Amino acid sequence: MQSSDNPGKPAGYAAERRDFFRIEDRIGLEIRKLAPDTPLDSDVFDGDHLESLKAEFRRLDQDVKSHLASLAERDRLLTGLIKSLNGKLDTLARIMAFEQNPLQPDDWQDVTLSEGGLSFFSRTPAWQPGDRMAVRMTLPPDLFQPQAIAEVLEVVPDASGGTRVHTEFVHLDDSDRQQIARHVMRWQIRQRQKG
Repeated sequence: MQSSDNPGKPAGYAAERRDFFRIEDRIGLEIRKLAPDTPLDSDVFDGDHLESLKAEFRRLDQDVKSHLASLAERDRLLTGLIKSLNGKLDTLARIMAFEQNPLQPDDWQDVTLSEGGLSFFSRTPAWQPGDRMAVRMTLPPDLFQPQAIAEVLEVVPDASGGTRVHTEFVHLDDSDRQQIARHVMRWQIRQRQKG
């Protein structure tokens, strides 16, 4: 169920924002400041030319999943093999996309990330509470690239002359939210394995 005044956010989202589990991680972070009148569903990262390919990819992915569901009843071994091959193709596609548009060293940042938003360091005091930004994150090791529109909640100056910018996601597609949720969960699992 979506809240009508905040498209892309579940009803009761603001009240639940503090309930999201936060992680400290190093991710690829691309940010574009938005004009106040920019629509929430704008694609500022110039992905429009790929939309038809992405739609075809999603259709084929759903097709594979529906066939796997019926195949699982007859042959579990073959189903497992096809799932592995499908995952391998997905990973290869993400690697190829990333290699075509690699992030520069400055694009990798230490952030605090949750399904509700993120905070990051800015070298300049360019942000003010209420500012909106388009955010594209690259989440290692899988190289998923969820995108969101975020709003600045708080800006905290630090001794270096920069600021810590705290944001909340005001528009985030469900598939992108799921990618962030899976990344957070896998991060938690890795931390438990280390400890």
